[in-house]
Amino acid sequence: MSIKITEECINCGACEPECPNHAIYEGGKKWRMSDGTTLHDKKNPHFFMNDIIENPPKKKDIYFIVSEKCTECVGFYNKPQCVIICPVQCCVPDNDNIETKEELFIKKNLLHGIN
Repeated sequence: MSIKITEECINCGACEPECPNHAIYEGGKKWRMSDGTTLHDKKNPHFFMNDIIENPPKKKDIYFIVSEKCTECVGFYNKPQCVIICPVQCCVPDNDNIETKEELFIKKNLLHGIN
């Protein structure tokens, strides 16, 4: 499953630079699947034009995690880095977006152009 940020977020921003998939955004910011990934690279075999389209913010007042990009740091770290770094423990499992480790690994490889 992916991670989500709860309403207890204090907007400290500590989580954002820790995400290897660039799945964490400041509240009110537009996001792209290609942000921080190789999806923008036409050399990536999984390049899709719609991956560079801006999407509306998922939350306006607090940081948010794009579940479509979150891999719980699978393939990078043993534990989700946002969970470890958050000073108020507002980065928690998102029970609405359950995925297996295998699915998370496939997503990670897709986002970073690894076959």
